[in-house]
Amino acid sequence: MPLKTQKRDTAEALTLEWILQTKHYKLALDKNLCVGCQICSLACPKEAIKLEKQPKVQGEKAKKAKVDVDLAKCIFCGICDITCPYGAVKVTLNGDHNLIVVEKESFPELIRDIKIDTRNCPKDCVACVEACPLEQLTISKVTYDGKPVENLDALSPSQRRHVVVNVDIPKDKCPTCRACEYKCPPGVIKMRKTFEGKIAIDQAKCPEGCQDCVDVCPITGTLTVADGKVQVNESTCVYCGACKVVCPVDEALMVKRTKVLHTPVHSGTWNKTLERITSPVDTVKELKAISGKKARDMVSKRFVSEEVIK
Repeated sequence: MPLKTQKRDTAEALTLEWILQTKHYKLALDKNLCVGCQICSLACPKEAIKLEKQPKVQGEKAKKAKVDVDLAKCIFCGICDITCPYGAVKVTLNGDHNLIVVEKESFPELIRDIKIDTRNCPKDCVACVEACPLEQLTISKVTYDGKPVENLDALSPSQRRHVVVNVDIPKDKCPTCRACEYKCPPGVIKMRKTFEGKIAIDQAKCPEGCQDCVDVCPITGTLTVADGKVQVNESTCVYCGACKVVCPVDEALMVKRTKVLHTPVHSGTWNKTLERITSPVDTVKELKAISGKKARDMVSKRFVSEEVIK
């Protein structure tokens, strides 16, 4: 049992701690990064994470759901940390960000497949920065000799040709909405969505004049209002479910996650988590795909071995 436990809840962060004789566990939730989505509450194996829908004040926009963690249930496993699309949760042991479930290979890491090729990036373009709805993307420009460029106009034409554009996307905080990719010239930024799925609005059940889901959606432009009804642009949706949490009519908004991009793992713990995040049907599909790949790899190795013997 911990020698000491403590929980602090401020406007900026929620912090939980277990202090033992030689170990110090800490969970920190950054409320500025948290969007009140469904992922961590679904992933938590101990059901320690709850979403609290905030009351709406007439005339004001809807507020994102508040995330609370039960200190009596939390075991600091780090699964919420791993699965958070926005990098809002960090779990540490003695100050180190080493997650036991990953080290023991009982849980995968989410893959944020982001590739950046700035060779075709215009030297004075900031379209990707302006497109990032979370303001996480930054650009720095340097000259050919590595010195920062304060003003491109001050450079000669020959110098400008040697300017290198650096685009920085913090992968742990990027939900891979692809908004920057769509705004950039073709080939500069390429990414695959970490979460795939479906989202749909039942217009017959959507309350007239309601736009609570639009108010809390962290990806600008994914949900909009046209002719008094909510419309969906699925190309930038990350299927986090923040919209679903605040929707006043349970069946008016459907969010379904069908696939999670992750590192290879063979674990019952992950299978159960995947089932909660997606569905039993989609989990079976993944397991069948893994089984099929194993069979193909075995056949391929067999043929290679036979060719070597010949």
